Amino acid sequence: MPASIPPGDPQQVRDLFDRIAPAYDRLNDVLSLGLHRLWKRQAIAWLRPAPGQRLLDLCCGTGDLALVLAEKVRPGGLVLGLDAAAGPLELARQRARMQPWLPLEFRQADALATGLSDGWADGAVMAYGLRNLADPALGLQELRRLLQPGGRAAVLDFNRPENGSGFTAGFQRFYLRQLVVPLARRAGLEPQYAYLEESLRRFPRGDQQEQLAAAAGFAQARHRLLAGGQMGLLQLVA
Repeated sequence: MPASIPPGDPQQVRDLFDRIAPAYDRLNDVLSLGLHRLWKRQAIAWLRPAPGQRLLDLCCGTGDLALVLAEKVRPGGLVLGLDAAAGPLELARQRARMQPWLPLEFRQADALATGLSDGWADGAVMAYGLRNLADPALGLQELRRLLQPGGRAAVLDFNRPENGSGFTAGFQRFYLRQLVVPLARRAGLEPQYAYLEESLRRFPRGDQQEQLAAAAGFAQARHRLLAGGQMGLLQLVA
């Protein structure tokens, strides 16, 4: 299924997320049957957030993960959410204003060049962001640069099945073409969600992500399958 939005094009991806921002959380709940919240909890469990830590949420979107993390680093900690698109960030800031006691900040920045100092963070998460970067390998290099030695990172995204003709890949195609795109069409967002399948074609498989992470300097890298192989969680230690 062709997509009108070229994967990895920074401006196009920013425009995509600006366009879908108002419907993003609602569609996530519908399309995953709410399971994306469970997968994000599994990412948080790997991260082991603790009071006083400085944590990064790269490609933070509308901020749902950053809000949960901010509860866990109190007192004395900070969660910084970064995203390249302005639309999702405005929604994230609105949500944060409703809980002003949380140690939380949002900034517009490119995950490939954050401008933060080396070792800024004790830990980091990236949910559904690595696949959208112009260069996932450079994204992992920047992530490693930002972490203190021994710091943990959790990278959650769709999994690209190794066997493109197997059951897992077939189910993924069915899910994207017969469920995701028709629902997105009803919301007036068909091109934006048709982009999902196209973006997966260029996304590194789990074993390739492990190799890229090792090349970026991570001491440990393990890609764990979730949701019957539909999702993947890259567990990293700097």
